[in-house]
Amino acid sequence: MDPAGGAGGVRGRRPGLDTPGPSCGSAADSVDEGQTVPSVTTETDAVPSGEADPPVVDLLEPADGVPPLVEDAGALADAAAALASGTGPVAVDAERASGYRYSARAYLVQLRREGAGTVLVDPIACGGDLSTLGDALRGVEWVLHAASQDLPCLAEVGMRPDRLFDTELAGRLVGYPRVGLGPLTEHLLGVRLQKGHGAADWSRRPLPADWLVYAALDVELLVDLRDAVAADLERQGKTAWAEQEFEAVRLAAPPPPRAEPWRRTSGLHKVRRPAQLAVVRELYRSRDELAEARDLAPGRLLPDGAIVDAALREPARRDDLVAMPVFRGRAQRRLADRWWSAIQRARGLSREDQPTSAAAQDGPPPAHRWGDKDPVAAARLAAARAALAGLSERTGTPVENLVTPDLVRRLCWAPPADPGPEAVGQALRAMGARPWQAELTAELLAEALTAQPAPAQDTAQDAAQDSGGA
Repeated sequence: MDPAGGAGGVRGRRPGLDTPGPSCGSAADSVDEGQTVPSVTTETDAVPSGEADPPVVDLLEPADGVPPLVEDAGALADAAAALASGTGPVAVDAERASGYRYSARAYLVQLRREGAGTVLVDPIACGGDLSTLGDALRGVEWVLHAASQDLPCLAEVGMRPDRLFDTELAGRLVGYPRVGLGPLTEHLLGVRLQKGHGAADWSRRPLPADWLVYAALDVELLVDLRDAVAADLERQGKTAWAEQEFEAVRLAAPPPPRAEPWRRTSGLHKVRRPAQLAVVRELYRSRDELAEARDLAPGRLLPDGAIVDAALREPARRDDLVAMPVFRGRAQRRLADRWWSAIQRARGLSREDQPTSAAAQDGPPPAHRWGDKDPVAAARLAAARAALAGLSERTGTPVENLVTPDLVRRLCWAPPADPGPEAVGQALRAMGARPWQAELTAELLAEALTAQPAPAQDTAQDAAQDSGGA
């Protein structure tokens, strides 16, 4: 399968938004089946020569205004009834308090459906159970942007879609250069959304009025955006790809917990000795336990930099710890006993119980080490990467969406005994590739698995040639 379509789609404007210019599909109406669609590299790709790019419209207020916040069972039932009586897909979004809270719970849920308008729901005020909304939308297609980020917190309040369209993921498959909600809406619909509150503390109460405007606008045009991206998917022959990807996201199980989450501490690369790594680990664990209990983002209790600093400076006494930057602050002095106890626990560990310098490997070693460990595997990986880069160029879809890099590394490090396309396709599917990915890449990867390292040059001959000899 090699779909017709280049990197991107065709920039256009959706009808009904009072903006000049063609609709999303007009620039490609004359493209023959099998012909590559022009790549989107600038904002004027679809604009005829000599014509100015149609102006972008700033959307500052929802068309129907900001609805009252749903905060009780009665209002929730009314909202569910209104959404159930609507038509077409439903736009869904959720706001969390990442960077402020330990949990990833939803603090606001936004929905919009034709015939029902926009609904803003406070799940905290509603007791954390929005299953009434989930039940009202059974069988309806849910449109989300970057759905994998919001589906877990929606499931936590009882909302699970039966069908899904992810505009961000669809945009990646099409090959748009920027796939954030704002850039996509501006690029495809000619509308600039309000910015500024995406990283806000949505656990704050009451929610400010301008935050609610922002939240309502996030779902205002999401269904229009879905239609625009779907048109480019269809034009490029990628609709089936997208459907498989959406279903995989919808049904994805929660990721397993990390074996050693403390190794993601920012700045850990500065810490070398096992005894110092033990301090990082114990401080991280103590901080995480307290952060979960208080539902605060761990970094707001103690920054990663302070943890690394304590490990490297190796304070001899509690007073030395509280004299250090960050730890000398009033809030940290109140927690000084906790942090000092963590350090003492780390220092009391035997050498066998201290962490190793490197994390245990789950799968192949880092690719940059393959040349020394297994030159043949390194040659396979280089050939696979080159083949996939070419396929990405032809299809206009990023390599990581054609097949995940981790899966390619695993395949090249330990290929099937039979390196033919059929066996490679089976191996890809067994490791989690979608059918379209296996079908599209199996033959290319099978050929890459036959690659061999370049023969080493004779050192003496090279030296002679460098000096001008035969």
